[in-house]
Amino acid sequence: MEKEKWINASTKSGLFSKEVFARGMRDGIPIGLGYFAVSFSLGIAARKAGLTPFQGFLQSILNNASAGQYAALMSISAQASYLELAIVTLVANARYMLMSCALSQRLSPDTPFYHRLLLGYDVADELFGITIAQAGYINPFYTYGAILMAAPCWAVGTAIGITAGNLLPTSIVNALSVALYGMFLAVIVPPMRQSKVIRGLVVISFLASFAVQQLHIFSSGTQTIVLTIILSLAAAVLFPIDQEEGYHEV
Repeated sequence: MEKEKWINASTKSGLFSKEVFARGMRDGIPIGLGYFAVSFSLGIAARKAGLTPFQGFLQSILNNASAGQYAALMSISAQASYLELAIVTLVANARYMLMSCALSQRLSPDTPFYHRLLLGYDVADELFGITIAQAGYINPFYTYGAILMAAPCWAVGTAIGITAGNLLPTSIVNALSVALYGMFLAVIVPPMRQSKVIRGLVVISFLASFAVQQLHIFSSGTQTIVLTIILSLAAAVLFPIDQEEGYHEV
């Protein structure tokens, strides 16, 4: 009964639901804690690039993407031009275009444009994972709740990391970053247990990623984009979802 209530509420895209918003906040807490811990290392890199705590906070609140921010900080450190900085950030964050396309397919057709625009503000890996895993159509307020808990933690952690500078040992910073890997596992394990197709795709993606990395054909960002397109296309062709039956477990 509780599950049916949640699914019914989540399909009312564009309508505020206290239950949906609260559930998003709850799911966003562990992501926020992981962000807070990992963003320390980002803050240290930002300090080396010459950013102040306020500048680091502003960068993180506007660009909640670790790979893109690291690329931007390295470009700043190398005194790259604005054009080079823009291109590097675009390439590093290009995978979020694919995630946004996937989210758009899960929104109700009558979802207002401003909700689509606001959702596009923070399509981070972990937030995308918990959002796309929801049953039925996506209610934007679920994601808003998660963003409310996660995004400030990322920005504040960056600012504190800049303040702390190099006082924290690298080993401690690396140990804290394990929290994000735990969140990734929490996102993919439940769907894997329910679907043999997803289990197979996850295994294939791991093997393909390892093989491409050993061949040194693409950069890490390009590798993610290429493999995502190929594997997603193959899964869509070989294991399509019946639109008449809606979203279901395979």
